[in-house]
Amino acid sequence: MRRTKEAALHTREALLDAAEALFAEQGVSRTTLQQIAERAGLTRGAVYWHFEDKAALFNAMMSRTTLPMEEALQGMGEAPEPPLDVLRRLAEDALRRIAHDPRTRRVFEIATHKVEYVDELAAVRDRHLQVQTGCQAHILDCFRRAQALGHIRPDVDCAVAALAHHAQIDGLIQMWMLHPARFDLVDMGLRSLDLFVDGLRMR
Repeated sequence: MRRTKEAALHTREALLDAAEALFAEQGVSRTTLQQIAERAGLTRGAVYWHFEDKAALFNAMMSRTTLPMEEALQGMGEAPEPPLDVLRRLAEDALRRIAHDPRTRRVFEIATHKVEYVDELAAVRDRHLQVQTGCQAHILDCFRRAQALGHIRPDVDCAVAALAHHAQIDGLIQMWMLHPARFDLVDMGLRSLDLFVDGLRMR
């Protein structure tokens, strides 16, 4: 039984690796499940054994890489540091992963520039919105806790601040993906985020 589970896990990972490579090479819409199966050295039936369709496979590929970052955001409220310090630390970790880890960079590049939200990929758009909404909610909670501690001015609308913070990070990543040599993602990202957050702090 254990060997069967290990074999199934190995097959699943091989399919995810193949999909990731093909999505990066030719885009999501132009990649077929047959091509993914062939790249993995498997049959199309093996794909359907593990994934309902291409959207499910894409979402699994994303989760494999982004889940640690999503879980870190979910645990923000349990960290012992001040809320704004935690937010900066997690932002730095995410930016470093994207800039320096090949798989994370590739997956973000696929999600940013290689996917179209056509009908067959509606579930991909749904997951993107779900993750986006969840991240923004955790950032909002962070700002509200910081405001309650007196670290953010009482006149700041935390909902607006959370949306702006999220948009700033997302925009920086998209700009960097288009031309990585244009600026250092980690350095410029942290400097711009510090500039934004400093405008929210109590004086």
